Amino acid sequence: MPDVTDWNSGTIKEFRANEGRVGGPFEGAPVVLVHHHGRKSGREYVNPLMYLPDETDNNIIYVFATKGGAPSNPDWYYNLTTVGEGSIERGTDSYAVTVRELTGDERDRVYAEQARRYPGFADYAKRTEGVRTIPVLELTRSRARGS
Repeated sequence: MPDVTDWNSGTIKEFRANEGRVGGPFEGAPVVLVHHHGRKSGREYVNPLMYLPDETDNNIIYVFATKGGAPSNPDWYYNLTTVGEGSIERGTDSYAVTVRELTGDERDRVYAEQARRYPGFADYAKRTEGVRTIPVLELTRSRARGS
């Protein structure tokens, strides 16, 4: 199994070389690079993630803490929710975001739509059933100060 860090590095390079498009398992899917700082280390990390754009607001996207259906949440989830902000690269655009975790019916509706579009997400939910509910985070473009 390839090292996750190496795989992420290759995906990040491909994303940046192709204006936000990547192949392989992400071929044709919307991908964003999420920048966050380690809550303990303070080190900056970048994770390529599939996202779901909001249907009515282009400033909002949703990301899913699936960790490939593992029984625990990914570190990036804790880093983003602890601080409540981060930044993203979306296509050729980069900007700061605020983070809000969705809950209840709102979370379920957004996750169901992602699973409808990308059935692998339904598989992740089956693998974590009874262990954890996969978190859904809303990332909203931060408004410029003074606007």
